[in-house]
Amino acid sequence: MLIRCWGSRGSLAVSGPEFLKYGGDTTCLEIRSRNDALIIVDAGTGIRRLGNALLTEARTEMDFVFTHAHWDHLMGFPFFKPLFNKDVHVRMQGCPFARQYVESLISRVMAPPNFPIRPSDIRARIEYEATCPTAFSIDSITVHPVALNHPNRGSGYKFTENGKSFVFLTDNELDFHHPGGPGFDEFVDFVKGSDFLIHDAEFTPEEYEAYTRGWGHSTYTRAVDLALAAGVGSLGLFHLNQDRSDLDVDRIVDRAKALIRERGSDMDCFAVARDQTFEL
Repeated sequence: MLIRCWGSRGSLAVSGPEFLKYGGDTTCLEIRSRNDALIIVDAGTGIRRLGNALLTEARTEMDFVFTHAHWDHLMGFPFFKPLFNKDVHVRMQGCPFARQYVESLISRVMAPPNFPIRPSDIRARIEYEATCPTAFSIDSITVHPVALNHPNRGSGYKFTENGKSFVFLTDNELDFHHPGGPGFDEFVDFVKGSDFLIHDAEFTPEEYEAYTRGWGHSTYTRAVDLALAAGVGSLGLFHLNQDRSDLDVDRIVDRAKALIRERGSDMDCFAVARDQTFEL
């Protein structure tokens, strides 16, 4: 399984010299199976560059999986150029919402007066899966959804292939209960033993206690707590705060690594950067 990050920034895309190392694009992941099947997770602004790469590759088959419906995870969708190629076939998986919701969601992103090109101008063939089962397969990858603890709900995912597993839990608050959201111990059970975990780490503990509790995002310290409790192989800190410079992100990574060492663990930990690639 190959995992590539096209955007790891949270809430709002940013630019400038202070964001060069980790990038300013919002959430988009590319996952490739051993047979080169393509899964796209979320359509933040990072999907624009992914789409350009797929055009160069002449890629025509792909599956989409969404985590939730907030704008930073959808705003890049109209700029995904393969949508305007009649030879492209897109399968929209039914998570975390039913078919009708996913279909209407895409329509709202491109509806006037928000965007000048209408959904009817899409030339690709889009197929919508009707439901979100407890597990489904895309080529050789098995996908298990789990509810996120986030306002307006959503889904995280475990992707498993050849005995290796990758868990993606962006926009997930571990210290506040949102309707339908699991508790900490339930997330531990879901993540347990995974080779690689990417988790929301938007805030510092100081920011969280001062004003962001209940906003739907975790601190990097709680992401570390979850990863250690679940015994994962490595932890990627994600949904990087829109005001967090590269230097500030580096400081958070250093603190997280120190915390891991204090707990007697050698678990790898880093902040996920744009264009970073992982192989399981």
